[in-house]
Amino acid sequence: MADRTVEPFKIQVSDEVLRDLRERLERTRFPDEVPDSGWEYGTNLTYLKRLVDYWRTTYDWRTHEAALNRFAHFRTSIDGLGIHFIHEPGRGPNPKPLLLSHGWPGSVVEFMRIIPMLTDPGAHGGDPAHSFTVIAPSLPGYGFSDHPRTRAMNIQAIAEIFHQLMTGVLGYSRYGAQGGDWGSAITSRLGEVHGASLYGIHLNLLFVGGRRDQASELTAEEKVFLADMDHFRREETGYQWIQGTRPQTLAYGLNDSPAGLAAWIVEKFRTWSDCNGEVETRFTKDELLTNIMVYWVTQSINSSTRLYYESRHHPWRPDTSKRIETPTAAAIFPREILKPPRAWAERAFNIQRWTAMPAGGHFAAMEEPAALAADVRAFFNDLK
Repeated sequence: MADRTVEPFKIQVSDEVLRDLRERLERTRFPDEVPDSGWEYGTNLTYLKRLVDYWRTTYDWRTHEAALNRFAHFRTSIDGLGIHFIHEPGRGPNPKPLLLSHGWPGSVVEFMRIIPMLTDPGAHGGDPAHSFTVIAPSLPGYGFSDHPRTRAMNIQAIAEIFHQLMTGVLGYSRYGAQGGDWGSAITSRLGEVHGASLYGIHLNLLFVGGRRDQASELTAEEKVFLADMDHFRREETGYQWIQGTRPQTLAYGLNDSPAGLAAWIVEKFRTWSDCNGEVETRFTKDELLTNIMVYWVTQSINSSTRLYYESRHHPWRPDTSKRIETPTAAAIFPREILKPPRAWAERAFNIQRWTAMPAGGHFAAMEEPAALAADVRAFFNDLK
C-alpha cells in the first residue's frame, strides 16, 4: 500500500562520488580490438576512448544536475519501496495527468526535452488547452528509486506500483499513460488491468504476437516483421540473455568500471537509434553521459538489469485471447527495434490512432521529442 507521504527531493551527488569517478576514469584499462572492425564486435575502442576522455576532462555533472533539478522531484513509499518521480504541473486551463514510463538503458533523463513540450504546449507551438501534468517516475531499481530486495519485481508489480502512485498517492481518479521499451510493457499492463482509470495509453513500442505457421498466407509487411524479429533475436539479444539469466555476474564489472558501464549503454543508443551509425548525430556526449551518470551515481546498473531476470522468470504477456480495450495510440518510428503490422496490433490493442513517424528510433522522447509530444497531444485531445 502507498502511505501517501510525498517529500520533495533534490538530486545531490557528493563531491566524493565525483572524485572517485574521475580517478577511475583516469585508471581505465582499455582492451584490445580487431583492427578496422568498427562497431561489429561491440562498442568501438576509438569512440569509447574519446568519450571517456571527454567525461574525464570536460563533462560537468553539476551543470546537468542543476538542469535536472529544475523539474519538481519527489519521493514516496509504495509497498515499502522508495519511488522517485518528477511531478511537473501543466500550464493550461485543464491539464490531464500523464504518466511517462522509461525503459532500459534509459532513465528520466530521456524526458528532459519532452516534459516542457507536454506541460507547456503554448510555449512550443501547441494549444495551451492540450497541456498535461507530467508524472515521470524512475522505475523501481532505476535511478533515484530504491533498489528492490525481493524477487518478482516484474512488469506486473511495477504497473501496480505506478497505478498506486497515480491514484493512491497523487489522487488522480483518471490519467493517461505513455511509454516505450519497458515503459511500453508497463503502460500496456496498466491498460489491461486498470482501463477504467485510464483515458488511454500511448505507446512507441508495441509488444504483440502473431502466427508463423501459414507462411504462404503472410502479407509482405508480416514477412518483413518476422524477418526483423529473427535478425534481432540472432544478432541483438546477447544483452537480454546475460541480463535475464546472470545479471549479478555482469554487475561486478559494470558497477566497478565507468568505462565498462559507458560501453554497455552507449552501444544500445547507437544501435537502436536513427543515427546511421553515428551516435552523436542523435545524442550529444553530454546527453549520453548524463544518462550514464544516473546509473553510476546511484549504483543501479545491477538492480536495473534484474528486471530482465524477473521478466524472464516471472513473465507478463498480453492475453492473446482478448485484446486490451483501453483506447490506444501507436507512434511507429522508422528505426524502432521492432515494428509490428497494424493488423497484429489491432488484434492486441484497441488502436484509435496509428502514426508512422518520418524519423526517429527507439529513444523517441530524446530523438524526436516534438513529434512524439505532438502525437501524444493529438491522441488525448481526440479522445471523448
